This record gives sequence, structure tokens and C-alpha cells, in this order.
Amino acid sequence: MIRMPVRPRTRRSGWSWTLRGLGAGAASALVIALSGATGCGADSRAPGGSGSGQGGSGAAISSSRRTAIVTAAERVSPAVVSVSVVTTRLVRTDPFGGMFRDEFFQRFYPQTETRERVPGMGSGVIVDGAGLVVTNEHVVHEAEKITVTLSDGRQVPGTLLGASTTYDLAVLRIKADRLPVAPFGDSDHLLVGEWAIAIGNPFGFLLNDAQPTVTAGVISATRRDIKSEITENGVYKNMIQTDAAINPGNSGGPLVNGDGEVIGINTFIFTQGGGGSLGIGFAIPINLARRVIDEITEYGRVRAAWPGMQIQELTPALAQRLGYSEAGGLVVARVEPSGPADRVGVKVGDRLLTVNGLAIHNLEDAQRGIYGAAVGDRLNLELEREARRYTVSLVLAEAPREAR
Repeated sequence: MIRMPVRPRTRRSGWSWTLRGLGAGAASALVIALSGATGCGADSRAPGGSGSGQGGSGAAISSSRRTAIVTAAERVSPAVVSVSVVTTRLVRTDPFGGMFRDEFFQRFYPQTETRERVPGMGSGVIVDGAGLVVTNEHVVHEAEKITVTLSDGRQVPGTLLGASTTYDLAVLRIKADRLPVAPFGDSDHLLVGEWAIAIGNPFGFLLNDAQPTVTAGVISATRRDIKSEITENGVYKNMIQTDAAINPGNSGGPLVNGDGEVIGINTFIFTQGGGGSLGIGFAIPINLARRVIDEITEYGRVRAAWPGMQIQELTPALAQRLGYSEAGGLVVARVEPSGPADRVGVKVGDRLLTVNGLAIHNLEDAQRGIYGAAVGDRLNLELEREARRYTVSLVLAEAPREAR
């Protein structure tokens, strides 16, 4: 069974979700595997050949080594940065080392509390020449100080513009000139089996230079959903899966396609016993990340999209009460007055069948149907009322404060 701790800093035995984070001095996430695309390894010059002949052979070797992976890495690597943070954690110390745990000793000899400054590290990628850097929210969570190290070695302060714990994304701003920018790709049309190139700064605290690390694998699957019961923070839907080996310090770095375009933000892996990669890594699709970036740069936060209604599972008792022949699926439990759902005629007791063409059988399906939707987006709903089906189209509004 896969166990995912609340915070990436927590480590557990057995199966766990590794976002090896700020408490351990580095945030984990990346995708990588061994690329078999390198052209040749040994010197293939013919013995006894002329100087010009040897030169021609050398040029051929160079050409064969310049693969799509090499070209893609050269295009994106300059825009990859290291994100170093400092946080403070509260440490409680028992003066008796846990020997006495009764009420008397706890009352007269309470635990002492000290504050400890903890360094952490992750990766990021520059997405705008004005100095915007995107990374994971868990990399900069509760950070008191952020330092961004560019690929050319320059170190500059980073300012947190905004973050979303729901999507595990954060946007930083840095002030520097001559900033390289990574181009965006399209994560909606990925092909299973195509190249996936991960770039970041694994174990950056152990290395003495700012050069990012490049690893390669393939897209193993797309549109992966992580079960909500094993994630207490964040909602991970529509994720990109890769067989790449992921290492501490790569969280927030880019996942790149063979054309040298960013298609995802590396986020976490499945691992066993806190060990190495099992070849199951995940990245947030760049199309979702772009929406989060736009929201944060314009509003300073990600506005919560609101349909103006609440839904619940249709139990056998509720189905009998509402007159449905069978249980299962979801039913509208509340409609907010003057909200988006109310304005298009949705009523309490309506059965929800589809959202934007996606069949809805449970709360996970409903969450997937609206996942990533932004204020102003349109939802096409198919509902059932009194044995008749009907469709409505509502426009998501910003959730009122009391509904957030």
C-alpha cells in the first residue's frame, strides 16, 4: 500500500510518497531514466588514415551524438534554477528523555521548546524574461528566505508572488538581467512512449557548481489521478507519469519533451522504504501550471472557482426518498441562491450524470471533472430530474469568502 505523508518532510517505512523536503535539506521530485539514444562511445577513427579522413570521421561521431535529448537539454537547461530556502521549525525536548510520562512530571517539568532554522532546496524554471520562476509549493512552503541560483552561478533573492497548496505550485519573482526563458509545450497531447527529459538540481547541496543535471526517460502514462485518501494536502489529478529516476532536490524542475519544450513540473515519486526510484514519477502538466501562473501574476493568488452548488453521494435511502429507481452516482444537495447553478435552473435533488462529457459516478469523478477549471470557465452539466434528462451550461464564479 502506498502511504503519502502530509508534508514532504515526513519519512515513513514501507511504501511512501516521497516529497523529500525542506526538513531533510532538499525537496524531492524529478523524472529520469537511462537514455539509449547516445550515438557511439569508442573512437571509431580508421587506423592509418589521412588527417582529413580522421577529421571527417570525428565530425561524424559528433553528429551522431547530437541527439534530440542533447538539443532539448541545451535549449532548456540555461533556464533551470536552484531554489534554496530557510524555514524555522519548533523543536520540543523532554528533559528526562521520555523516561517519565505521567501527569506530575509533565506539569512541573514541561518539555522545552526551541526554534531551529532549517535549510531546504529544490529546483525551478524561469518562464518569463521579467523574472518569473515556477516551482512546487512544497519547496517554498513557509520559507522565510528564498535564494535562487541561476545556471550561470549568479545568486539572487527570490520573492514569493503566490502559491497554491491545492495544485502544489508556486511562482517566484527574481530581479536579474539577461535571463534565459524556457519555452512551453502542450501537455494535452502527449504520447505514451515519447521522450521525457528531466532537468533539475538533485543533491545540489552536495555539489560545488550550478550546472543542472539532465536525465531522460519516457512518458509512461498520462492523466493519472492520485487517490485523495492518501493525500492530505494538495489534489493531484491528470498527472504525467514517467519512468524517470527522481532524486532529492529536483522538485519544481521542468519535464521536457524531445523538442525542448516544458511539458510538466516534476513533483513527486513513489518509493519503497524511503529508498531510491522505482521508476514511477509524476509531473504536473504545464497547461495547468500556466493557468496557475496567470492567476498568480494577475491576482496574487489562485481564485477558487465556484459552481454555486453542493453535491453528495446518492445512497439507497436517499434514492428511495427522491424517487430514483437505483442508488449510485451523485445528487445535488444544496444550491446557493443567485449562484451560477441557481441562475441556470439547477435544483436540489437533481442527479448529476456528466460534467463536460465525463460520466460522474462518485465524488472522485466530480472532482476530476472540475479539476483545473478557473473562474470564467464554462461547465456543461447533464442532470436527471423526475426521470427526464436535461443539460445546462453554467459559468464558474469566484467562490465567496465563506465558501472557500
